[in-house]
Amino acid sequence: MDQKAMYSLSYGVFVLGTKSGDRINACITNTCFQTAAGPVRIAISVISQNLTCEMIKESGVFSLSVLDKSCTFDTIKNFGYSSGRSVDKFRDFKYEKDSNGCPYITEQVCAVLKCKVTASMELGSHTLFVAEVQDAKTISSLAPLTYAEYQKNVKPEKAGQSREHKKIIGWRCKICGYELMEEILPEDFICPMCGHPAEDFEPIYEQ
Repeated sequence: MDQKAMYSLSYGVFVLGTKSGDRINACITNTCFQTAAGPVRIAISVISQNLTCEMIKESGVFSLSVLDKSCTFDTIKNFGYSSGRSVDKFRDFKYEKDSNGCPYITEQVCAVLKCKVTASMELGSHTLFVAEVQDAKTISSLAPLTYAEYQKNVKPEKAGQSREHKKIIGWRCKICGYELMEEILPEDFICPMCGHPAEDFEPIYEQ
């Protein structure tokens, strides 16, 4: 299957924030769509192994920050390429909390939704949450960032696949940490843990 064909589907890019007890966390998702109008409900899809997913299951609430066209790769990298198990993702970002206690960033965002989960479904690599939108507000007048625009204009070009005098011995998924200990990564490779494509892998070099 040509995984790149899936890029033709229309997506946005979002920061998904949640809390569990006194702990807060967030991740990047590109899957959100409105499912109903009365009451307003949306559906989001989250990598099941993510800490954010675990915390949503525990608390049943989340915020959704809709990233706008001013969004930088540093923001995507912070919330999408690191784990809340080892870093405080909000340490260097301005944020507020909604009345459910869920964090949302206040810059590079055009809208924020406050949501309560009403149903969920396990989909293998991801979990689908359906949630009622309890509140929503506009943050900026800028247009939302689409996933296609992120791939074309925000995400840096793929780094070279070798370093001088060092041999590649494997590849690591930057999303979930899965490692494929092979010298060559097939262009159509899909991470068996989180479902992300080859472009989200980085080389592992011999020491």
